[in-house]
This record gives sequence, C-alpha cells and structure tokens, in this order.
Amino acid sequence: MNKSLRTAVIVVLSLGLLAIFLRGAHLDVVWREIRQAEAWLIGVSAVMTVVITAFRAVRWQYLLAPIGIAGFRPAFRTTMIGFAVSSVLPARPGEVIRPYLLARQAGLSATATFATIVVERLLDSVTVVLMLASFVLFFDPGMAVADRATYRLVRTGGLIVGGATLFLLCLMFFATRDPQALGRWAYKVEHLLPGKLTHKLAGLLHSFAEGLAVVRAPKRLAVALMLSVPVWLAIALGVWTVVLGFHIPLPFTGSFLLLALLAVGVSVPTPGGVGGFEAAIQIGLTKFYHVPNDTAVGAALVLHATSILPTVILGFLFLIQDGTNLGGMQRLASAAAHGDAP
Repeated sequence: MNKSLRTAVIVVLSLGLLAIFLRGAHLDVVWREIRQAEAWLIGVSAVMTVVITAFRAVRWQYLLAPIGIAGFRPAFRTTMIGFAVSSVLPARPGEVIRPYLLARQAGLSATATFATIVVERLLDSVTVVLMLASFVLFFDPGMAVADRATYRLVRTGGLIVGGATLFLLCLMFFATRDPQALGRWAYKVEHLLPGKLTHKLAGLLHSFAEGLAVVRAPKRLAVALMLSVPVWLAIALGVWTVVLGFHIPLPFTGSFLLLALLAVGVSVPTPGGVGGFEAAIQIGLTKFYHVPNDTAVGAALVLHATSILPTVILGFLFLIQDGTNLGGMQRLASAAAHGDAP
C-alpha cells in the first residue's frame, strides 16, 4: 500500500470511528458536562501524563543497561518526542523514532535499542492483563450482571493476550540465550540470500538479540515487570481522576477494567488512537457503570486531551530545541525503518 493510500485509509478510519463514537450524543449536553467537570482533577490527570513518561524513561534505562548506559534526561526526552510524534502521525512512527534518537545520542546500537521497545510492549501487555485479572478476582462488583456478553469478551480477550504474551516472552528467552547463535543461523541460509544481505541479517539478528538481554535473565525480567507496575498505576490514576472530575463514582480499581478496554482501543493505528481511545472509555463507562452516554462522551474526550496535549506540547518543544520539525521526524522514521541507523 503506497503512502498516500495508507494515509487516506487511516483518515477515513479515524473519521469513521469518531462518527460512531459521537452517534447519539447530544453535543450541547456533552459541552455542558465538560464545563461542569472539576478542573483541578483534570489538571491532576494532565500532570500524571508527564509522570507516566518519567516512569517509562526509568524503566527504559533499566532495559537498556545490559547494552549501554543511557541517562534519564535523553531517555525522558526521546520518549516524550516518540509519543508526541505518534500522537499526530499515523502508524505510530514514534515507536521507531525514539529508539533511533536515543541510540544516536547515547552511542548505542539502534537495532538493540529497538529490541528494548519490543520488550516494553510485552511488559505493558502482561501488566495490563495482571491488573485486569486482579480486578476480576478481587474487585469485580457484579460486572457480569451489568453486561454479561461484553464482560465475557473482555475476560476472554485478556486471557488470550496474556497467554500470547507469556508465550512470546518464553520464545524470546530460548531464542536469545545465545545471541551469537542467531547470527550463525543467518549464515546457514546464505545460499538463499546474497552474501552482503546475509552478513547484514546476521548483524541485525545479533544486535536485536543483545537488546533482548533482560529477557535472558529471569531476575532482571522480574524487576522490569515490577517497574511496569508504577507506569500503569499512574495511567490508571490519570484515568480515574478524569472520571471523578465528571462526578462519576468509579472506584479506583474500576480504572483497571477501563485500561483493558483502552489497550484494545488504542491498538487501532490512527494518530494518537483517535476514535478507538474514545470508544473504549465510552463503552466501559456506559456498559459497566451505567453512565449516561453524553457524560461518558465528555469524559472520554477530556481524558484523551489530558493524555495527548501535555505529551505533544513537551515533545514538540524538545523537537524545536533540537532544531527538528515534523517533516524531519517523518524522514527520520523512514530512515530508521529502512535500517539507516548507527
């Protein structure tokens, strides 16, 4: 699919999801709900967005430790830039840009640094599933009665994602126990590929395996998972404060269920998860907590704003300080995706 067609598809998808989300909403009532929300609680959620990025930077430093030293400041800045770019451009290019930027600044292998992003995503999935499991086992106040079919779907999806994630972690553990072996495997298929390509593939596989070092050490992996807990508790707190700001009596643990839905909603490859993010919050609040649709729509819009705006403002401020613009980020994403990395 060429770039123009892909962009058109993503724009249509975003507009379609927003249309579905706003269907049946009374915009005058939604606006009134937003104006009546508690501003200080909305502010707390916005601050939590910055705190979340700080927690992510600390966890990333730990994941990077086996391959090199990265300071907190560059880890924080590149994380903020990556999420900011993914918030305004389709297909989440920030996931490629931020490891590329950090590798260039810290003198690390770009491929190994990118591998740590893969580990991050797996840790995020495991943490969200564990939080959903804790909700189902200990904090479920009759959710199945609220909407049996949807709740069963959420639980089943959580089991599938959790099982698949654990399987991938186990697969990575065995595949990366000997990074050199992956390189040797690449040379075994040299008769199928040109010599230069075989050499490059071997190097990339070895570097990628080095970036998965934390997976090879169960203790380090356990610590990395522990560092994921404050990341997602902070995200849950950001969700909860906005919901409380709209005078919705949601228990803090109820945000664990909303996070599971959000994980699905933001998987849609629209800029910043537009459409999918809002629909996930709307479904969670209306289906399980009987929140009026207009109130749920207002809360979803404000929550998405508090999740994106601080990131976009700070991320692009860092870009301006570095003398880079959005076009430069697009070119950088393309260069990183094609392996033109240090």
